[in-house]
Amino acid sequence: MKPIRLGIYSAFFFAFTFVLNRSMELSGGNFAWSASLRYFFMVPFLLVIVIMRKNLRPLLAEIKREPGKWILWSTVGFGLFYAPLCFAAVYGPAWLIASTWQITIISGALLAPLFYEVKMTKQGPLNTRGKISFSGLSMSLFILAGVILMQIEHAGKIGMEEIALGFIPVVIASFAYPLGNRKMMYVVQGRLDTYQRVLGMTIASLPFWVILAGYAYFTSGAPSFEQSYQSALVALLSGVFATVLFFKATEMVQGNMSKLVAVEATQSMEVLFATAGEIMLLSVALPGLLSCIGIAFVVVGMVLHSYFTAKITEEKTGEISPTTM
Repeated sequence: MKPIRLGIYSAFFFAFTFVLNRSMELSGGNFAWSASLRYFFMVPFLLVIVIMRKNLRPLLAEIKREPGKWILWSTVGFGLFYAPLCFAAVYGPAWLIASTWQITIISGALLAPLFYEVKMTKQGPLNTRGKISFSGLSMSLFILAGVILMQIEHAGKIGMEEIALGFIPVVIASFAYPLGNRKMMYVVQGRLDTYQRVLGMTIASLPFWVILAGYAYFTSGAPSFEQSYQSALVALLSGVFATVLFFKATEMVQGNMSKLVAVEATQSMEVLFATAGEIMLLSVALPGLLSCIGIAFVVVGMVLHSYFTAKITEEKTGEISPTTM
């Protein structure tokens, strides 16, 4: 299934976020600079792509049509997603943050009732509120169990306050990312392609990043060259490659909540990619036995979740090309 493959590719590039954010933290970089610089660097990268595709004017027209919604949901989907992840990197290794981030699969499933689906039936279009897939969600509990195991082992090395500061922000991010992504798909209604939507959300979230950068400047001064360089890498690999691939995958299945959640589940592969990357690039030790078991639970949970959501979708009848409301 092509959307699943695109989701896995995006997970590979997105894993650089966790590794490089941890690298910047270990070298003394301010988390607020790590977060804001990524989106500042994303603007020129994406702007070149959209201009070359001659799609800038329609994007600006869309933003002008509903600027309030663009700013709101872009700030949620990008700002309240990435700033907490960078903050969490202060309190935990890349593999732990990447593993904990996988609860976004559960968060995404719990958001289903906030959206409507338009299903084309033999009797015509039928509007239905999204429903939580409890069978698929039960498989996701493997992921939650894995995260708990890793947090238990990590808690033995640091205090509970540090655990909370590394865990709660990731939970916030896990809800913000799918919520902002889905809401923006509703706003644009298929009128923009993936590159346009990512650029539009980046531009619309700039007020948030300017405020965060101001905080970083007044608390720690200007960023170092090393932090700026690594932030640019994150912007290109994660902000452009990973985000575009992931948004493209979600657009291909938009309107079918079961398939959408399955695509979001591919992000569990970030755990393996981030763990391997941190070991190779930052020379960290392998996670402990309990954490390795937890990682295995996360990966198994991803596989089971994808399998059961796909099976449920195949068993559905009377649906033709569902589209997002």
